Amino acid sequence: MAITSTQLKISDAEHQKRCERLLEYLTERGLQGVVLFDRDYILYYTGFSFIPTERPIGFVMNARGQRGLFVPRLEVEHARANAVLDRVDHYPEYPDTTHPLHLLAAMLDDMEITGEIGGDGDGYPWILGYRGPLLSEVANVKVRFIRAFIEDEMAVKSEAELNCLRESCKWGNLAHMLLQEYTVVGASETEVSQRASSEATLAMYRAIGPIYRAYGGEMGSGAFAGYRGQIGRNAAIPHALANNIRFQKGDVLVTGASAPVWGYVSELERTMFLGRPTDAQRRMFDHMVALQDTALAAMAPGKPCSEVDKAVRAYLAKHDLMPYWRHHTGHTIGLRYHEGPYLDSGDDTIMQPGMVFTVEPGLYSPELGGFRHSDTVAITGDGIEIMTFYPRDLDSLTLPA
Repeated sequence: MAITSTQLKISDAEHQKRCERLLEYLTERGLQGVVLFDRDYILYYTGFSFIPTERPIGFVMNARGQRGLFVPRLEVEHARANAVLDRVDHYPEYPDTTHPLHLLAAMLDDMEITGEIGGDGDGYPWILGYRGPLLSEVANVKVRFIRAFIEDEMAVKSEAELNCLRESCKWGNLAHMLLQEYTVVGASETEVSQRASSEATLAMYRAIGPIYRAYGGEMGSGAFAGYRGQIGRNAAIPHALANNIRFQKGDVLVTGASAPVWGYVSELERTMFLGRPTDAQRRMFDHMVALQDTALAAMAPGKPCSEVDKAVRAYLAKHDLMPYWRHHTGHTIGLRYHEGPYLDSGDDTIMQPGMVFTVEPGLYSPELGGFRHSDTVAITGDGIEIMTFYPRDLDSLTLPA
């Protein structure tokens, strides 16, 4: 069956419903409108993806549900062509002779947004050298932060969002297959990652290019796979950085692969070995897989996120593995590579159908290396859907040396 564009994007109607839920929230709390500056929030409510710079961009909605976007002149055509909005207002440039936030204040007056409003911050964040006043200093508004509501909304995915994530998993899987194929002794992580990512991206564009948009922000514009420096002893550093390391026989390798699809990203990670692992490494690998199985078995709608991490930590304690523990079991994922809630003992958020988590309990030994698989898993009405499908067993992940 052919893939259609409606399966790989968020419809205008869905953006409208999101705004309607936001408006209900504002109305219930007596708020007279909303101003959002966060790039991902603006994408979530309007479908407009952009590169955040020092030039302020904001989503504005008044108490009547009229929606507007405030952009610099260079984004006007881009916004009008891609955003689901009633109006687009613009300013010449930043900093210019009149600071943009004063012009945003005029837009709020024109839309009759005064008094107490919702927002993700009192003014544009100070990124890339931006400086400016608080919104409440230049406009007749008082901002009440509503980030928690928006994050809760984003955490539960619609069927259209789930379709984007499933598609992301497919192309992340291809990139990872190529990464594994091209990893050989003597090659560098840079050449292998670049080759695998480029080939997977080209294949993706050939297959779904006419109906595909990345909207990936910092995640780039195509499928990718790599090691991020988690090679050999560096595999024991969970958030290492790429260093153009050359592969050697005996290396433990921790991978990562994904592909932004209309802004949504999945996560696929595997532990691989360049040559046969030692008995100690094999035992650590087996424990890691058992930890992930423990987490998956603990996931279900209606259960708190904390129970998943507590089950993992109980396994760690039972097998004297806590010295190798470094981080919680996982996090939600979607428009951002890391979202909340978290599979952590301190997060009692109830898992709901539509939430999508990474499941990635890891073990890290400076002597043996790092051991972590990560899979993208959706909560369903009666259980879970494991969206990623790359092999997890040791034989499949042992490379010839």
